[in-house]
Amino acid sequence: MTRNPTHRLPALDEAYLEETLLQLLAIPSPVGLTDAVVRYTAGKLEALGIPYEITRRGAIRATLKGRESRPARAIVAHLDTLGAMVRELKDNGRVGIVPIGSWSSRFAEGGRLTLFTDGQQLRGTCLPLKTSGHAFGDAIDSQPNSWDHVEVRLDAPSAGRSELQALGVNVGDWIAFDPQPEVQPGGYINARYLDDKAAVAVLLTVCKAVKDHGIALPVDVHPLFTITEEVGSGSSAALHGDIAEMVSLDIAIAAPGQNTDERAVTICLQDMAGPFDYHLSHKLIKLAQEHGIAHRRDVFRFYRSDSAAAVEAGNDIRTALLGFGADASHAQERTHFDSLRALGQLCVGYMASDPVAARDRRSMGSLEGFTKQLNPEEMQVPATPLPDPETFLDADGSVPAEST
Repeated sequence: MTRNPTHRLPALDEAYLEETLLQLLAIPSPVGLTDAVVRYTAGKLEALGIPYEITRRGAIRATLKGRESRPARAIVAHLDTLGAMVRELKDNGRVGIVPIGSWSSRFAEGGRLTLFTDGQQLRGTCLPLKTSGHAFGDAIDSQPNSWDHVEVRLDAPSAGRSELQALGVNVGDWIAFDPQPEVQPGGYINARYLDDKAAVAVLLTVCKAVKDHGIALPVDVHPLFTITEEVGSGSSAALHGDIAEMVSLDIAIAAPGQNTDERAVTICLQDMAGPFDYHLSHKLIKLAQEHGIAHRRDVFRFYRSDSAAAVEAGNDIRTALLGFGADASHAQERTHFDSLRALGQLCVGYMASDPVAARDRRSMGSLEGFTKQLNPEEMQVPATPLPDPETFLDADGSVPAEST
């Protein structure tokens, strides 16, 4: 992993990055309850003078104009987060819940939260069914871990089902857990939902750098902000036929058995949906090397991103994945500003670079201009020295019988 200072790339506005990240984290946005964060992001684009369009449900496609309109490229981050939903009004006055997205109830336990009824917001806490050791003794340590074994205690009079109904609580109400952000002087950032609000903040900061420094873009770049990545559909909307390359920005997992580092950008070569595009991924690797950007390569076995949704929706585009290195994904996540900085610098370098292939401006074409993955004539193949012939001869200089 290279840690040399970057060169030829403008510095990012890190004060803007931190402010944007904290503001994003303060806006609840579990899948299905994303209007507020969409409005916030649209406001940030307007302030930067970047035009955008919004789909019916709220995915945003912005446009940074390049010298040519095709082959266009997209860089995508998702605004939606994990969350929960009311599944049951219980006789004890508490609320049974189910998760929105894929995460463990063990990370919900003890979490402060907001429950959104049709008419008001109620504060509460997610607790195991047996919480107090003074009442249940050792049973608090032996109860199972699942969403069936947690419940929400609301900060309102609710001793029974009728009181919950009087508060306006209904099955299907959304629940957002508090992000609990904490920024350390040494650069570490802790919070729920860094996945993917840290990447959103980076993408907006990169857009600001392009505008502030007047960076010339060879082709149109479309920053995309999706709203359903955590449930799998993500960037299946908001793309169009001119987009030939798409880079997803998302969390990268620093854990035993992984190669990701919390202080570098990760270039992912494969996730559970399969390998990413060879040429686009290697272009990003080369850019990181050229600019001295701290980076790692990795593969993720239990992971999918906006790129998978785009391809599964029938889009014939090159895809790649860049991640900010983080620990404890879908839990109390932690990353470092070094990783966000490296991710941003690589995005700037990518935006300013030429497309993978000029041929990609058309969806179909001849073999002319088609890419090559491996060209033996250009590869440096280490020479393998031939063995000394005498090592194959007997002591009298004759050829051994078994080799004739």
